[in-house]
Amino acid sequence: MSKNTGGPAFPDGSQEDYTGGMTLRDYFAAKAMQGIASNIESYKTKDGETYGEMVARQSYLIADLMLAELEKGE
Repeated sequence: MSKNTGGPAFPDGSQEDYTGGMTLRDYFAAKAMQGIASNIESYKTKDGETYGEMVARQSYLIADLMLAELEKGE
């Protein structure tokens, strides 16, 4: 799993070392989860994996890929 969280999802500029709340990675994963849940036929579970485990795994995989793309642009 990615160690890069992308920082806070909704920074307000008041704290440089903010560590609470939702990270950008969590926000990306939540948005990916919405897409997965709306089009579940295109996703496959691994052997023995529950639907919920698959959704969580795929959501964070997509979030990590989005963060990697952001890093390329820096």
